[in-house]
Amino acid sequence: MNIASLAQTLPIMVIGMVGIFLVIAVIILVVMLLGKLTSSR
Repeated sequence: MNIASLAQTLPIMVIGMVGIFLVIAVIILVVMLLGKLTSSR
């Protein structure tokens, strides 16, 4: 395993994973918000 290439690609991989978790969190919040808005009727 090439340590230099791992050091170069690790920040890119971390940014990608953070982006995925943020998108999942936004989807969960939107679903919860829609659930609260539609259940009050």
